[in-house]
Amino acid sequence: MADGEVVSGSADNQEVAPSGKKSGRASLLDSGEDFEMLEDVEEDVDDDLPPLEDAGGGKKKNNPTKDATKADACPDQTPPAEPEEWLDVLGNGQLRKKVLEPGAGPDSRPQRGQNVTIHLKTSLTDGTVVEELPNLSFTLGDGDVLQGLDLTVQLMEMGEKALIEAGAKYTYGALGSSTPPVPPDADLILEVQLLSADDAPDLELMPPSERISLANRKRERGNVHYQRADYAFAVNSYGIALQITEASFRVDISQQEEEELLDMKVRCLNNMAAAQLKLDHYEAALRSCVSVLAHQPDNVKALFRKGKVLALQGKFAEAIKTLKGALKLEPSNKTIHAELSKLVKKHSEEKGAEQAMYKKMLGNPSNASVQKHRAKSSWSLSWKWLFGATAVAIGGVALSVVIAARN
Repeated sequence: MADGEVVSGSADNQEVAPSGKKSGRASLLDSGEDFEMLEDVEEDVDDDLPPLEDAGGGKKKNNPTKDATKADACPDQTPPAEPEEWLDVLGNGQLRKKVLEPGAGPDSRPQRGQNVTIHLKTSLTDGTVVEELPNLSFTLGDGDVLQGLDLTVQLMEMGEKALIEAGAKYTYGALGSSTPPVPPDADLILEVQLLSADDAPDLELMPPSERISLANRKRERGNVHYQRADYAFAVNSYGIALQITEASFRVDISQQEEEELLDMKVRCLNNMAAAQLKLDHYEAALRSCVSVLAHQPDNVKALFRKGKVLALQGKFAEAIKTLKGALKLEPSNKTIHAELSKLVKKHSEEKGAEQAMYKKMLGNPSNASVQKHRAKSSWSLSWKWLFGATAVAIGGVALSVVIAARN
């Protein structure tokens, strides 16, 4: 199979930094599903953030004599500090937002689908800064960045600076991350400032090379989600990449660019089929495989996954035929060999079980045949005896008639 189409293998400590940069790739095999692994670019780590405390939380010890004098002179001069307001974004306490500096008003909030640029500083809850990106750009709502970040930036005003407390569920989860260095199950503090928001470019007017590059970035983000077992997010990213490849053109495109765009579409469909299989969405996975084979009938990955889907649907004969077609294209592929052998054995066992069930339902055919043969033989003997007796009787009557006539 060609390298660089699908993500597989362990996803431990693998994550793309929100900047979306990558430095290399490697190919692994997980039940025949090989995805390219995206290695991260290390970012500089700045000094630690100051301790996160509520304003007015730290109070100095007062001199009792001095305080008594002040109280007598001006008893209402030191009102209690006002509590800071946190917005519980999802209502579960796992994603909270607090405004540090207000923005330009609610009407300036960005919309889903716009390209936004933010200044991002990421810290652990102990104040350790793990990453700072002064100009991070992404498409809002496309899943290009951490889920907690994607959800809260939609609530920010232009120019606003906010503090975000995000639980591990909405950041790097149980796997953590190697770049930036985030431990497993770590909650994060995100300091964000919204710098700009612009409408996404018209795909139909986008130069083909830029469109191919954009589709590839979305596909790679889907690969990251796949590695982290976030298969629904992976399907979403692959779907966005497909929409980019399938949009019509109002600019000139060369034959080579058309072929590159088709290749990108096929890779996205193959990756999507793998993610749909993980979600047990068999019909959707089958449609993705069929779409690939419509463009490339000899695509081994699509044939392999189609065979797996058909087997999972119980269509063993068709699955075996499909896997044999894949094996014919790559006779030395051990993964296909193993899957085909397992499927043939399972199909044989299924047939044996069906035959045993039919015998149990209908009885033992061999015993029935013997009994039928015995019954037939018994009837045959009875009829022969009856015919013989009748013949003797008729012969006796005829002899009696002859004797009587002579007399």
